[in-house]
Amino acid sequence: MTMDDTPQAPAPTLVASAGQWIEGAAVQQLAAVAAWPGMRRAVGLPDLHPGKVTPIGAAFASDGLLHPALVGNDIGCGMSLWSTTLKRAKAKPVALAARLHGLDGPWDGDTSARLAAAGLEPTPCDAALGTIGGGNHFAELQAIEQVCDAAVLTALGLDAERLLLLVHSGSRGLGERILRDHVERHGAAPLAADSDDGRAYLARHELARRWAVVNRALIAERFAASLHTEVSCRLDICHNSVSAALVDGCPCWLHRKGAAPADAGPVVVPGSRGSFSYLLQPTPDSEATLYSIAHGAGRKWKRSDSRARLQRRFTPQSLSRTALGSEVICEDRELLFEEAPQAYKDIERVIADLVDAGLARVLAVLRPLVSYKLRARVRA
Repeated sequence: MTMDDTPQAPAPTLVASAGQWIEGAAVQQLAAVAAWPGMRRAVGLPDLHPGKVTPIGAAFASDGLLHPALVGNDIGCGMSLWSTTLKRAKAKPVALAARLHGLDGPWDGDTSARLAAAGLEPTPCDAALGTIGGGNHFAELQAIEQVCDAAVLTALGLDAERLLLLVHSGSRGLGERILRDHVERHGAAPLAADSDDGRAYLARHELARRWAVVNRALIAERFAASLHTEVSCRLDICHNSVSAALVDGCPCWLHRKGAAPADAGPVVVPGSRGSFSYLLQPTPDSEATLYSIAHGAGRKWKRSDSRARLQRRFTPQSLSRTALGSEVICEDRELLFEEAPQAYKDIERVIADLVDAGLARVLAVLRPLVSYKLRARVRA
């Protein structure tokens, strides 16, 4: 092969307006990943921000190769939205928050039976089934603040007079174990999808993805029991995954790292704990952006920077109630500062970028009432 024949790395696509805050390190990571072996496309979304090695808020298409690092250690992480029977007119955030206890320890039910009902075998990580975890994971009681498309909301079974529950969690230690095993055997190297190792990774990935769905469902049920309500799942969307797709007319592997699918129906894109969330109808034929949209607001500050910037300005008590009047349950002081609203981008700007790019339209605006992260004063 001559120098002129050397394949060129694809130029990454960045979906963001001039007014959007995108850290330079995230753009550099996006360009670096675009040069990885087999890469066909790399797309950064408006919530793009730096990760440890690869950016978050991005989608990547590769030819024939699986890159487990692009999925990360929380395989199957996603958002599920649940309707409840709680009446909005009677909702008092302080009273609701007071009823949420005993949700961080292991579930006292039969995890093997629960997994079997979903067609899954037990795993070594099942003690964490039904728990939220740390980082940016949460469960949040919400009210419908604004209806933009009543017909779609009705079709989804959403009632503006009833509260909703949004659950954000993933495969907990199971996904971490899968990535760790891969790194121990292969380092940062990709896997040929048609190899034995590639097929084995895809099988473990599918296990973790389905485990994460069960985890979110059990979290919702534990919340429902604490609040004496019924819940019903209205959507469940994964934003950390790899799947087969057709891009540029060619079969490839679509990796999403903090990117919600645009071709799987309505999606909730949450802001910080102190801002609104948005129920969106994505544009399903958005091949130019790898059929993906933003999965949240995206971080503006690193976790360590958040603590340094905020600890002198705010007390834990002041961060436990937001400007919107919602309650935040987080009894881990460091996590409370790391996940403060100020550490995140402006969700309204992120949504505007998606809408302006023709990637989605707003179905409803959701107001936070109670955001639950952690009762126990330990790291999850």
